[in-house]
Amino acid sequence: MLTRHRVRILSFFIAASIAANLAAPAPTAAQDGPRLAQEGARLQAQGQLDQALGMLTEALNDTRLTNDRRAAILTDRGALLARLNQPKAAIEDFNRAVQLYPEYPAIYNNRGSTLLTLGLAREAIKDFDRAIVLAPGYVAAYNNRAGARLLLGQHDGAIADFTRAIELAPETVAALAGRGRAQLASRRPLAAQRDLTHALATDNRFAVAYRLRAEARIAADRPSEAIEDLSRAIAFEPNNAEIYIERGNAYLHTDNIGAALKDFSRAIEIDGQSIPALEARALANVKVDATNDAEADIARALELSPRSTGAMAARAQLYLNTGQPDLSRREIERAMKLTPNRPEVLLVKANIEAASGKRDEAVQSYQAVLTEQPTSREAANALARLTGTDERNETVELRGQGIEHWRVIKRGWNFLAVSDQLPRISIPLETIQNAPPKLVEYEIGKPPNTHIAVLRFTAGPPAAPVSGETVQYAAILDLSQSVVLAVLPERRGQKQANWNWEDNRLVVTAVDGLTDEFPLRGGGRPAAVASASQQRRAGNDAPRYGTPTWLPFGTAPPQQQRRAGRQPKTLFDMIFGN
Repeated sequence: MLTRHRVRILSFFIAASIAANLAAPAPTAAQDGPRLAQEGARLQAQGQLDQALGMLTEALNDTRLTNDRRAAILTDRGALLARLNQPKAAIEDFNRAVQLYPEYPAIYNNRGSTLLTLGLAREAIKDFDRAIVLAPGYVAAYNNRAGARLLLGQHDGAIADFTRAIELAPETVAALAGRGRAQLASRRPLAAQRDLTHALATDNRFAVAYRLRAEARIAADRPSEAIEDLSRAIAFEPNNAEIYIERGNAYLHTDNIGAALKDFSRAIEIDGQSIPALEARALANVKVDATNDAEADIARALELSPRSTGAMAARAQLYLNTGQPDLSRREIERAMKLTPNRPEVLLVKANIEAASGKRDEAVQSYQAVLTEQPTSREAANALARLTGTDERNETVELRGQGIEHWRVIKRGWNFLAVSDQLPRISIPLETIQNAPPKLVEYEIGKPPNTHIAVLRFTAGPPAAPVSGETVQYAAILDLSQSVVLAVLPERRGQKQANWNWEDNRLVVTAVDGLTDEFPLRGGGRPAAVASASQQRRAGNDAPRYGTPTWLPFGTAPPQQQRRAGRQPKTLFDMIFGN
């Protein structure tokens, strides 16, 4: 759902906590340079960036500055220049700072961040490595290195770095949302939802986290819940055209084309030059045979961008629907030359092949759509019609991977644990790099918690594993209601989760730095349950925000409460501490 906009959302993650530098040692005597630098920092915090730049430049004119102090001011000015979109000048300042004070980790973190804005992810990682060597507890550097690894497609490495950042600072929403993004890229939507739910429990106005969780819910085939998340994101960013496009696409997953058209139209009202919105509305209009409206959107998109392959795909489908197959093939060939892997283009190509009786070619094209966009129901349904089988529901048992009465099966892309004794429960088994899981142990709680059970399974080796190290997960089940409460990482090598069984609750501190809490008995479920760390911080009478972490998979969250007088934050804000 967010495929078209991943680069923009990912840009939040590669932003470097540039403003969050480690404090450099202060000189022993007060001098003009340090005073001016302090004033520059104050102006920058107030958003007066040009004035702050002038103040920092004047501070550097103080000839009495020690090397460490001058390096610190150069680092601050470099960070400010980066914010002012002057990366070359910023890097020059960072290079000078390294020469003066090579042991200052903030220089490397900020220079790496600036290199990321230039697309130099591998070079940036070298700087983040150096920052972490100098300051092993540098949360921002772990976050930024994770962002760089995401850009390079090193998803498990990114997860490892975000996990370390979360261990150091469990309520850092940037790290939680970043790991959720990486989990999504690794096709672990349930793990992503858990991370993003924790992020929203910390800040329930975090629009980017709602958008990412919506993507995870689409991937988990829960489009209605995705629509709820996107509606919350819109409430916080009502003039963001991209979110309307995303919600429109989510509506398409529920076959609510009318609602999708309204959202695409609203996006165009906000941004009349939004090519993604015009393409999306054109394709939706084609679906409902609104030929004139589709033609108008196609013409406008191609006027703005002659290389708009979404518009070409819409026109090709329109030609096919109106009995003009030659024109349809010609149009889709143009689109394929420009974007051969775009799902919308591949889908129309497959439709044309199917209409022409080219079954084998159509099957391959529909499969290509699902490779690029596994959530495409239209491609999956068409493929099922052509082949007579639905790959999403094909079930294969993995022999030798089960335990007791539990079996491991693979259905489509997903591994599941199922039991004939508990036919209403199906446990998702997400693993690392899609490695086949193996069940390890099944345990039923002791009285009075015999309605709670735990199924443990191996999930494969982690990123950069120690020799022989494996990751083990635990699925927590409520047998009385036949639901999966959560799936948590319980063991990584020698590190184990901490399970605390109390009279009325279970608190689990997992090996990924997060703490989840589950009620065990009592009159009904609470309206919301925050993470244990939040409860310790805020006290029992504190208001609860965000989605409760105990909600079982597939359960819609309660209506979110809103904090009055606060503006929504983006991930950029979280990283920069604004």
